[in-house]
Amino acid sequence: QVQLVESGGGLVQPGGSLRLSCAASGATLDNFAIGWFRQAPGKEREGVSCISGSRLADYRKSVTDRFTISRDDAQSTVYLLLDSLKPEDTAVYYCAARPGRTLLSCGGYLTGGTEFSSWGQGTQVTVSS
Repeated sequence: QVQLVESGGGLVQPGGSLRLSCAASGATLDNFAIGWFRQAPGKEREGVSCISGSRLADYRKSVTDRFTISRDDAQSTVYLLLDSLKPEDTAVYYCAARPGRTLLSCGGYLTGGTEFSSWGQGTQVTVSS
């Protein structure tokens, strides 16, 4: 089973940027779809973006044009670049894996990713002036 570790969170001012990393071990990463999720205090977990093993990506509408997902399978790492951050982006961000190479493997990520079986511990992103 793949193990995941997130990093790169922090405190940033509105309009700023962060790059989150999701480092994987224990399996060949290109056989997995990787989703990024977030959970703000008092709110349900929601999917932010997902990239398939074949590198097809999908985004939540509210982050399209601001967030960019990418993967470096040689480094077993998936990245999420957060640009033009807003206070409402404040949350704990998690990455999670689901076996599969097609974009179908990202199915369900927008609603919280219950189909994803391997989860990291999360990294805090705080957007505040």
